[in-house]
Amino acid sequence: MLKIGLLGCGRIGQVHARSLMRLDSAKIVAVADAFPASAAALAETTGAEVRDVDAIMASDDVDAIIICTPTDTHYDLIHSAAKAGKSIFCEKPVDMSADRIRDCIKVVEENGVGFLTAFNRRFDPNFANVQARIAAGEVGNVEIVTILSRDPSAPPVSYIESSGGIFRDMMIHDLDMARFLLGEEPVQVFAVGSALVDPAIGEAGDVDTAAVTLTTASGKICQISNSRRASYGYDQRLEVHGSKGMLRAENVLENHVEVATEAGFKRAPTLNFFLERYEAAYLSEMQHFVDAVTNGTPAAPSITDGLRAQVLADAATESWKTGKPVSV
Repeated sequence: MLKIGLLGCGRIGQVHARSLMRLDSAKIVAVADAFPASAAALAETTGAEVRDVDAIMASDDVDAIIICTPTDTHYDLIHSAAKAGKSIFCEKPVDMSADRIRDCIKVVEENGVGFLTAFNRRFDPNFANVQARIAAGEVGNVEIVTILSRDPSAPPVSYIESSGGIFRDMMIHDLDMARFLLGEEPVQVFAVGSALVDPAIGEAGDVDTAAVTLTTASGKICQISNSRRASYGYDQRLEVHGSKGMLRAENVLENHVEVATEAGFKRAPTLNFFLERYEAAYLSEMQHFVDAVTNGTPAAPSITDGLRAQVLADAATESWKTGKPVSV
């Protein structure tokens, strides 16, 4: 039974707590949050104790730490957990600074602890199936990957102002997915973006509509399309074109019933947002982490995967600002 200390009891912390409660091989023994009421509520739900962060780090009955706190706290928490010998599950991004992530890699490696960067979409059953079939050679050599990621509506401008921008906040998931599917590291990034959804987002120094092209050394291409608005619902699709065929993963709908009337054919809407859409991925991701720590095997995505996605996000941000391709 892997014993867990969970830091951050907000929305994503609650998601991971629900996943852990479904696993027979792990147990949340302690939780902490900057807001006592949030910690108390999650402790009551999980049967865990409320402790402060320092106490959790020092606890002999805690084997691993789940970090669900704001990004600007990750650096110190990773250092504390690593030095305490705790395996680490960390929400993305690891940090807004690639150099600070490199510092985190150093302390993780020096202390020999496990680390998983929570790019949950790798664990989505459909996306994981696509990657497995690419690896099996079903569509030959990958030539073009296309990723579409569009949110139902934009977050508040107050969120945008501290998010790091669309490339670091939203597209970073897709940049990791690009690496996952391409099987090669991109060497060039070109990005464009506009504020078409909400002018206030542009005034805050960000964009809400963006596209990126990634190119690998061998010439493989990935196209990523992001929007903070999709009037038809949460849009999460991808396509892989290869030398022998194509793989495509469509949106996940509320149900798979199609109705036909004199008005035509109609299907169900997409699942509302990421919490519903990726529920199965969150569970598989946590099971993978628990199994890796228990068995002493490396977890993936690793902290290095977190760094590589951040480098691509930084390059995309630079490319958008300069209007020029950026080599990575």
